[in-house]
Amino acid sequence: MWSDAMTAEQAKQYSPLALAFLGDSVYECMVREQLLREGNRPARELHAAAVAHVCAAYQSYAVERVLSMLTEEEQDILRRGRNASGASVPKHASPADYRKATGFECLFGYLWLCGRKERLAELFAVIWAEAPTTEAPHVISEISE
Repeated sequence: MWSDAMTAEQAKQYSPLALAFLGDSVYECMVREQLLREGNRPARELHAAAVAHVCAAYQSYAVERVLSMLTEEEQDILRRGRNASGASVPKHASPADYRKATGFECLFGYLWLCGRKERLAELFAVIWAEAPTTEAPHVISEISE
């Protein structure tokens, strides 16, 4: 089921919000696995750390970390997601952060569908390597300012 990669043309047939729907879970799974590999901690601590890394403000920050290394095709996918309409902005996110986060999730969904797991790992490694040293939500929210 998830091992059958699509062509870029097939993946581009999905709406940006559908790609973001998938990309959100792909990215969250990567975050959760990374946190778990870093050490055995209580589930509530793992959850709090994961939430801090998957919120719109952090994903907006992540876009800025990888933007310069994206191909033109990847930038187009990110832009499609960022410009997608129809999603209401949660009260804890700024509209700008939420749009960037949607673009980020769109890109991760697209890369997953295309079977580009190595590229996902490359982007994730850059994001994680430059992650703030604390998982406190107030620090994450300051990233976007």
